[in-house]
Amino acid sequence: DIAGISLHGEVFIISWLVIFLILGASFLATSKLEQIPQGWQNFMESVLEFTTDIARNQLGESFYRPWVPFVSTLFLFIFGCNWAGALIPWKVISLPEGELAAPTNDINTTVALALLVSVTYFYAGIRKKGLGYFGRYLQPTPIL
Repeated sequence: DIAGISLHGEVFIISWLVIFLILGASFLATSKLEQIPQGWQNFMESVLEFTTDIARNQLGESFYRPWVPFVSTLFLFIFGCNWAGALIPWKVISLPEGELAAPTNDINTTVALALLVSVTYFYAGIRKKGLGYFGRYLQPTPIL
């Protein structure tokens, strides 16, 4: 408990483990950049190309480029959290309270990621179309 708020320390531990693994892979991939990639650089360039294709297909050719870091970070975090829960038998490690599990198994992580994406979605809409962006939510549909 911190200031009367109950925190799930087990989720934080695995989340930070996944974050450190992603950061470690990023540092390994960018420590010695080469014109012809090898090893970690090759792997991370493949991951970046894959997530860039996801962003391009979902956002469109003219709008995707600024969103590649956001989409890539979300993809890698969710992918890492899911695999951390699938590959590692966390229940073997006993804790005084609770148990270790995949962060995406906890509703709080899922809600936090959903809120992050929703706020970002509204930010992008307002930035592109101004406050008139909300007009499409207020207009009645022809069906009504």
